[in-house]
Amino acid sequence: MSIEIKMPALSPTMEEGTLAKWLVKEGDTVKSGDIMAEIETDKATMEFEAVDEGVIAKILVAEATDNVKVGTVIAILAEEGEDASSVSAPTKSETPVPAAKESEAKPDPKDPNDTGSEAKPVARTETSAEDHGRPADAGAASESKPESKPASGDRVKASPLARRLAADKGIDLGSVSGSGPKGRIVKADVDSTKPGAAPAAAAQAAAPAASAAAPAPAAKPAVVPDIPHESTKLSNVRKTIARRLTESKQTVPHIYLTVDVRLDALLKLRGELNKSLEARGVKLSVNDLLIKAQAVALMQVPTCNVMFTPDQLISFQRADISVAVSTPSGLITPIIVGADTASLSSISMQMKDLAARARDGKLKPEEYQGGTASISNMGMFGITQFDAVINPPQAMILAIGAGEKRPYVIGDELTVATVMSATGSFDHRAIDGADGAQFMKAFKHLVENPLGMLA
Repeated sequence: MSIEIKMPALSPTMEEGTLAKWLVKEGDTVKSGDIMAEIETDKATMEFEAVDEGVIAKILVAEATDNVKVGTVIAILAEEGEDASSVSAPTKSETPVPAAKESEAKPDPKDPNDTGSEAKPVARTETSAEDHGRPADAGAASESKPESKPASGDRVKASPLARRLAADKGIDLGSVSGSGPKGRIVKADVDSTKPGAAPAAAAQAAAPAASAAAPAPAAKPAVVPDIPHESTKLSNVRKTIARRLTESKQTVPHIYLTVDVRLDALLKLRGELNKSLEARGVKLSVNDLLIKAQAVALMQVPTCNVMFTPDQLISFQRADISVAVSTPSGLITPIIVGADTASLSSISMQMKDLAARARDGKLKPEEYQGGTASISNMGMFGITQFDAVINPPQAMILAIGAGEKRPYVIGDELTVATVMSATGSFDHRAIDGADGAQFMKAFKHLVENPLGMLA
């Protein structure tokens, strides 16, 4: 029996992707573990591996196709002994688009990105032979139009999680308009509804039928000036960056705290350590030491190593630092796990590997999803000070400027020192200004007395 190969969900937020490149063609024999295609997700370009053995009978989605929804059949695999030439493409009725399924799993406190309502990251999809490429809890959303709300007394279509949240908040599900498949009420609908709202059915009955059926006006495209220009299609990564930064600035109340930090002691220690590590082929960067200093400071001021959720504050027991790396497709933040206890040589080697694979688009989801805090260093561009945007659901990010010779008062004497400006951006819902100030003080002290971070 032929096997349907479906568009996989290669990240927990992926709903659709670009089938960037086929690495097989019709008639090729594949076995489990073979790389079949490169797929551009909302985070990076990832390789898609075969799970089953067989012959590629039909390729249904051409390479470079955008907006391919998760769960869409992209190819047909003929099993051993089956005539590949006799396999026909499935009709639309034979390949229904799977409805989105809302997970009821509780949040994993070890994973800052796991809110309990999203699928877990999937790098290599393990599925049954008849449902190749579709994770059990990450089906594509149905494209069918939402049905009208049921009349009073009829059963309201809602996910179990939405029902539980509505009961906790005292919200009548009849007052909620569903945005899920076939009008089904999901968690986001309950979150956006205020308790005590009038029942949706009654409100719809009072509204004219023509008005109820009228579609929402589409956003007007930007008017491009009549100036010679080039247009570049937005990649999935760039779209995700735009969405997340907009979300951060719209929903997270940022507070910014800046300190000037003397680097001379850290630069001296770096030089001494690099001499001792030269035989091992390790060369520490200033950024490696700043990552370590941030991680240790977070453990010294644990009120800043936190994550805000609507009903609880998560405090982390280790410091996983997300490091901003610029790539051709946009910014991505690979993670140094347990940076507070990792050696400087380990941090240095990990960063070189992660940064190289980030620029090649070869990071695994677990290598850039999560983290308890972020750091962004623009000193190499000569930027002396800037304010970074928090990377939700994290509660802080550290912005590092360039180290430069400045007049500096030590004791009562004016001298010249190498000084950098560091600015912390804090989520004021989770971190008070005084706690943020304590963190910046601890970070400054560790950089100016770097042996303290090695103790």
